[in-house]
Amino acid sequence: MPITPANGRTAGTTAVSASGDAADPILLELVDEEGRTIGTEEKLAAHQPPGRLHRAFSVFLFDGEGRLLLQRRALGKYHSPGVWSNTCCGHPYPGETPFAAAARRTAEELGVAPATLSEAGTVRYNHPDPASGLVEQEYNHLFVGLVRAQPAPDPEEVGEIAYVTAEELAARHAQGSFSAWFMTVLDAARPAIRELTGAAAGW
Repeated sequence: MPITPANGRTAGTTAVSASGDAADPILLELVDEEGRTIGTEEKLAAHQPPGRLHRAFSVFLFDGEGRLLLQRRALGKYHSPGVWSNTCCGHPYPGETPFAAAARRTAEELGVAPATLSEAGTVRYNHPDPASGLVEQEYNHLFVGLVRAQPAPDPEEVGEIAYVTAEELAARHAQGSFSAWFMTVLDAARPAIRELTGAAAGW
């Protein structure tokens, strides 16, 4: 999962106030193997090897034709820049519900509000990132939904977007660069995706 902070900034590990002074560090919610909150940890520290298990979310939005909205992460991101991934993903603030965080970050990154958004289960994984040396130890809450409005991506977060069918995604994934966590979260969300899009969409 990306470690972009919830406030949308992609560099550094602290928020910055309007005056330019460093504000509070960005905290993630640490959890146990059952997903129960056990504390907090500064964002970058939580991703240092071997990683601290923390709460995250992943969103999969589809259009009326059953196509998945992908985003290519902006080149300015210090974690997994320039790779394709699911519609939106990130971390809730400590105490923020995953559903609220998913809706908030979708609006912040893509400039749209999902027409529908439903829980699609959870998945726990451990994905080291060879490029950065960071480790993704995450308890990830999955969400699926529909999008009706035209996205207006924030260029600091999103380099490019694309709507793809299941077949088009398979071809892209075979040829292109995707985030390390993408297939893990997609496969975990497939039952809910199939229920949302119908059998004809091929997911």
